[in-house]
Amino acid sequence: MAEIATIARPYAEALFQAAGAQAASLGAEVAALAAVASQAPLRQFADNPKTTADQVQDIVLSVLGTPLSALARNFLRTVLDNGRLAALPEIAAQFQALVDARSGISQARIESAYAIDAAQLPEVVATLEKRFGRKLEASVVVRPDLIGGIRVVVGDEVLDTSVKARLEQMKVALTA
Repeated sequence: MAEIATIARPYAEALFQAAGAQAASLGAEVAALAAVASQAPLRQFADNPKTTADQVQDIVLSVLGTPLSALARNFLRTVLDNGRLAALPEIAAQFQALVDARSGISQARIESAYAIDAAQLPEVVATLEKRFGRKLEASVVVRPDLIGGIRVVVGDEVLDTSVKARLEQMKVALTA
């Protein structure tokens, strides 16, 4: 996966610089493009040597259904002309990371054994913001295999307070 990340980085950085102050508002368009680009049938169509970049662009725009800004349209065209449709989801992720870094926000993925209800989530996020020392934008994923507790991923930092992790720690301690 590092190869895709390496390919995506210059595109994300160039788009971020070109967007300037509009980068935050462009994020939704880039995310929508990434969602469309991640569809296997579209990628198969785009990989066909007889398919032109114009045809792929027309399909992407028709699937989106909403008009793109000139910057987003030019970005899509550049990606298609260079044959980098497969990298578009990673480009979008790196672009969003740049936008978040500028605004001081980090993405947090909270994995929980059970669903966290809407009333508890702000309290959990506030506690995590104190722990990580920055503003967090959280998404919750239910993972029953954790047995209990939560696992939080913020960038390359992981806070694992799940029962599964504690059992693994006990297993290692007992077998050492």
